[in-house]
Amino acid sequence: MGAASITTNEAAEWRPAINPWVIALTVTLATFMEVLDTSIANVALPHIAGSLSAGQDESTWVLTSYLVSNAIVLPLSGWLSSIMGRKRFYMSCVALFTVSSCLCGFAPNLSMLIVFRILQGVGGGGLQPSEQAILADTFAPAKRGMAFAVYGIAVVMAPAIGPTLGGWITDNFSWRWIFFINIPVGILSLLLTSKLIQDPPYFKRRKLSETRIDYTGLGFVALGLGTLQVVLDKGQRDDWFESHFIVWLTVVSAASLIFVIFWEWRHKDPIIDLHLFRNKTFAAANFLMFMLGFALLGSTLLLPLFMQTMLGYTAERSGMALMPGGFTIMVCMPIVGFLLSRYSPRWLMLFGLSMLSWSLFHMTGFDLGVDFHTVMMARVFQSMGLAFLFVPINTAAYAGLPRDKNNAASGLMNLARNIGGSVGISFVATGLARRAQFHQVQLVEKLSAANPQFESRLHGMAGVFSGAGAGPGFGAGTALQHAYAMMQANVVRQATMLAYIDNFWVLGVAIGCLIPAVFLIKKSKPGGEIVAH
Repeated sequence: MGAASITTNEAAEWRPAINPWVIALTVTLATFMEVLDTSIANVALPHIAGSLSAGQDESTWVLTSYLVSNAIVLPLSGWLSSIMGRKRFYMSCVALFTVSSCLCGFAPNLSMLIVFRILQGVGGGGLQPSEQAILADTFAPAKRGMAFAVYGIAVVMAPAIGPTLGGWITDNFSWRWIFFINIPVGILSLLLTSKLIQDPPYFKRRKLSETRIDYTGLGFVALGLGTLQVVLDKGQRDDWFESHFIVWLTVVSAASLIFVIFWEWRHKDPIIDLHLFRNKTFAAANFLMFMLGFALLGSTLLLPLFMQTMLGYTAERSGMALMPGGFTIMVCMPIVGFLLSRYSPRWLMLFGLSMLSWSLFHMTGFDLGVDFHTVMMARVFQSMGLAFLFVPINTAAYAGLPRDKNNAASGLMNLARNIGGSVGISFVATGLARRAQFHQVQLVEKLSAANPQFESRLHGMAGVFSGAGAGPGFGAGTALQHAYAMMQANVVRQATMLAYIDNFWVLGVAIGCLIPAVFLIKKSKPGGEIVAH
C-alpha cells in the first residue's frame, strides 16, 4: 500500500524532464500551422476555382470538406489518444496533416483536392486538443495561465493574419504554395515532438483488442457534426430553409446529435465523455468558449469585408489595419497569464467581456467616411478583450478536473470554439444580406416624386451629368438615367453600411449578455485552483 501510494503521488506530481517552455513552443508550432491553414485558403478560393476549371459553388467544398472532417475528429481526439497513446496520436496527426498538405498542393483536379482536404482536416482536428492536454499536464495549475497564453497567441492570431498571408502568397506565387508552406513546418514539428514530448506515467493506453468500440456512437457523431458543419457553411449561400437540401441536412444533424447525447450518456465506454458537463465550471467554460469563437470569427469576417467593400481598401491595406490587433494579442496574452497567478480568472473574464462588448458597440459608430486609424484602434480594443478571455476560460475549464480527463476536456473545448466560429460566420453573413435588404426597402420608400428633397437632388445630379456629357447622343434623358443609377448605388451603399452597424450592435449585445455567465464558474484561487466549499 505504501509503495502504491508513493507511485500514485509521483504520478500526480509528474513533470517532464525537458524545460516545459520548450515543450509549449514545440506543440504550438503545429497548431499555429493548422489554425492558419483553416483561414488562409479562403482568399485563394477564386484562384483555385479558375486553375482547376471549377465553378464558384463547387470550389467552396474545398473549405467545407476540411471543416466537416475537422469537426468530426475534434471530440474524438481524447478517445483516440487513449487507444494510440497521446504522443503517437499527436505525431500521427502532424504527419497526416503534412502529407495531405503536400498532396493538396499537387492536386490535379477539384475532386482530388477535396479528398486531400478531408484527410488534412482529419489530421488537423487532433492537433489542438492534443496540444491543450499536453500543456495542462506539463504545467502546474498555477503556471497554466502562461502556457495557455502561448497557445492562445497561435489560435487567436492565425485567423487574423491568414487572409492577408493567403492573398500575398496567391498574388506573388501560386495558390498551391498555401499548402506547400506546411511541409517544412510539419517536418520540424515531427522531429521536435519525437525528441521532446513524452506521455505522463499516469496515461495508460488501452489495448485495442480489449476495447469495445462504440461504432454506433462513432457513426452518429460523424453524421451529426458533419451535416451540421455543411449546414452552417452553405446555409446562407442556399438561402437556408428555402433549400430542401439544407432542410434535410438540418433534420439529420439535429436528430443525430440528440441521439448521440442520450446514447453516449448511458454508454459504459463512450467515445465522447459528456459526463464532464456535470462539472458546472467546465460547462460554463464551454459555453463561453463557444461565444468567444462566435465573436472572434464573426468579427474577423466583418472587418476585412467592411474595409474592402465599403472603404475601398486593398487586401493588403485591410491587413495592415488588422495587424496592430495581432500585436496587441501578442503583448496582452503573457500579461494575462501573469495576472492569473495573482487574480481569480473570474475578474479577468469580466474585464475581457466588458472590453470586447464595448469595442463592438464602438464599431457601431463607423460610417462611410471612417478613417484608417479609427478602424485600427477599434480592432486593438477588440483584441485586448479577446486576450483577457481566451486564457482565463481555458484555465478555469481544467480546474477541478482529474488529470486523466484532460484529453477528453480539450477535445470538447476546441469543438465548442470551432462550432462557435462557424455559427458566428454564418450569422454575420446572413445578417449582412438580410439587413441590407431590409434597409434598402426602407430607404427606397422615401425616394419618390412626392419627396421634394429627392426630386431636387435627382435633377441636380442630372444637371451635372448633362453638363459633363456634352457628347453626341447624350441628352437630358440619358443624364436622368445616370442620376437614377447614381442614386440607386448610393442607396445600396447606405443600406449595406447600416447592415454592418446592425451586426456590430447584435454582436456587442450578445457578448454583454454573457457577463452573468461568468458567475456560473466556481470561485478559484489565483492560478485557477478551485476554492473548496
